[in-house]
Amino acid sequence: MARKTFDELLLEAVDEALSSLGESAKQSIYFHLQDKFKISRDEIPKRIKEFSEGLERIFGVGARFLEIMIMKRLYAQIGKPLKWNENEEFIFVNYVEAARRSFQRSKAK
Repeated sequence: MARKTFDELLLEAVDEALSSLGESAKQSIYFHLQDKFKISRDEIPKRIKEFSEGLERIFGVGARFLEIMIMKRLYAQIGKPLKWNENEEFIFVNYVEAARRSFQRSKAK
């Protein structure tokens, strides 16, 4: 079986995190991202900043919990623990880019 790409792993992590809210909620979130923010599910890895902003517009402060859940699942899938200092501001886009770099380094070995 071919190894998955980082983008595939990221989309799986997003799916799993959104599924934790229930299947209809997940579908509703994807619909709103597409309808209001013109971000399709498949575009999320390439438009992570817009995706994060869309979640914040939909959920307000609650988006942070979804982003943390996405990151925990993503880091588990790439085999790296999520290291996050509770005193630091959580910036989702930076964590996705750090995970992407870590994944690419481990693939290069």
